[in-house]
Amino acid sequence: MDNAREKIVIVESDAAARENLRAALETAGHDVAAFAGAREGLDAIHQTGADLLLMEAGLAGAGASHQDTASARDTLATIRGSAATSVIRVILLVGSAAEERAAALDFGADDAISRPWDPAELQARVRAQLRMFRAEKEWRDKAQIAVEGQQLAHTAFEALAVTEKMTKDAFSLNRGLKVGLAAVFVVAAAMAGMYFVFAHTARKDTRQANAVIAKLEAGSLRQQNLIAEARKLRMQQGTADVPPAAKDELQKQAADLKARMAKSTAEDVATLQKQLEDTNARLALVEKDGHAAQTLIPADVQSVCLLHVAVAFRDQKSGRRLRYAGLNSQGDPLEDGDGKPILTLEGRGPEVKLDVFGTGFLAGPHGRLITNRHVAEPWWKDEELKTVTDQGFQAEISTIRVYFPGDPRAFHAEIEQISQETDLATMRVDMQDLKRSILSIDSGKGSAVSGQPIVLMGYATGLAAILARTDEATAQQILTQNSADVSQVLEELARRNLIRPLITQGHIGDILPDKIVFDAQTTSGGSGGPLFNRQGKVIGVTYAVLRDFGGSNFGIPIRFSQPLLGP
Repeated sequence: MDNAREKIVIVESDAAARENLRAALETAGHDVAAFAGAREGLDAIHQTGADLLLMEAGLAGAGASHQDTASARDTLATIRGSAATSVIRVILLVGSAAEERAAALDFGADDAISRPWDPAELQARVRAQLRMFRAEKEWRDKAQIAVEGQQLAHTAFEALAVTEKMTKDAFSLNRGLKVGLAAVFVVAAAMAGMYFVFAHTARKDTRQANAVIAKLEAGSLRQQNLIAEARKLRMQQGTADVPPAAKDELQKQAADLKARMAKSTAEDVATLQKQLEDTNARLALVEKDGHAAQTLIPADVQSVCLLHVAVAFRDQKSGRRLRYAGLNSQGDPLEDGDGKPILTLEGRGPEVKLDVFGTGFLAGPHGRLITNRHVAEPWWKDEELKTVTDQGFQAEISTIRVYFPGDPRAFHAEIEQISQETDLATMRVDMQDLKRSILSIDSGKGSAVSGQPIVLMGYATGLAAILARTDEATAQQILTQNSADVSQVLEELARRNLIRPLITQGHIGDILPDKIVFDAQTTSGGSGGPLFNRQGKVIGVTYAVLRDFGGSNFGIPIRFSQPLLGP
């Protein structure tokens, strides 16, 4: 992969200094091999390759006689004289005198560092040289592609020359044979063009796939991002478990319309008056049916669960999962010289995982849950994950953990059935000794009526909304103590009894053959949540939302879940 760990060879005769150098560079995420003598270092470079050599100036080979001592000058000459190692970057460790640094550069070194060296400066200089190494290697690769393309073009022109000669010599042949010979040139030219296009596209697609994977894993959980999002939600909704009520939003909207009417022209007043009448009508409905959520909350909230789906990435050729090269002392992934996480298919580092949050609810015996297909299979209809798949990485479920309100445990779940007709899926949860009621479902034609009130439950905005239920200091403490590990953070939140669904109210706007349109506020993370009618029965499953708790949202009629649940 493009972002594999860079290989560095250290040649340093002093054992303590050698280990200090190794520790400083391994901490920065590099693959380091250290040797006491130049001869061993050169052997390692030729056998396994290296991107950078960090060497003591004036070093003699360990155990060597005076006659076969390899000086830094001789070692550099050997490296620069070999086609296999000429591109490697070299940094020499010298004394504090300026003359020694100048001499090191005259030897052919790319940089020189004076002793005693500072770890931060050493790492910075190494990163700079590795960036130059990558740039030079990229240009060499491009030049090689150009040479190969030129050779193909040359072959094509030779084919053309042969074709012309054969055409002259074969003037007595029929026209069909001449056309066939001329086609040789066309094919050869096309092959050369295809080669250039393929080489350019392959490099572009590989970079794109690596960028997508890095973006996905970087967005999984970042402590400061979560704190900022939780702070924003806390300011919006106070300390309550419920987002701003529809009543408050409608009252604000009515006041805004009145203020606009006072400043508008006569032509605009009629339009604003109609909008105000519609808003007041909806406000009257909310006030009339405001008791609905209070009736449903204690009865059904315990059966609506938070789903944490961890997605891993497997290489289709080798069958290995994508991993981080390692973690630093703060528990964050090691990064390359450009600040990108170092990803690899080798080693035993933590697997790269994408964390997805959704909602589910109990709808059948033995822990059978209903949720959305795009929660159970996050790569379904996801263009970014499709890009990764197209580049040879298969997204797959690593784990599914389920959290029920009022219980501190994380329950294991597995996908049971996936609907091929709509965005629905069922899971089976190992409930252990937990007792939770199955929600009542109404799939009849009269269960959903336009204009009627509805109540929606779900874990909208996922982890950030749950953290918003605590003060900022507590949220910061939870994230810090658990090293920002998603599973550990969720376990701590469950232990503190903070995992509960958000509850919002609204009204059905429209009934379509395959969807219910409603205005109860929600957002990402609420997918898979139950939609209740005024009788407290589930009539739909949330599946599509607009951002920032606004606009019309969509639910799948619950009748589409019947084939998944069976008789």
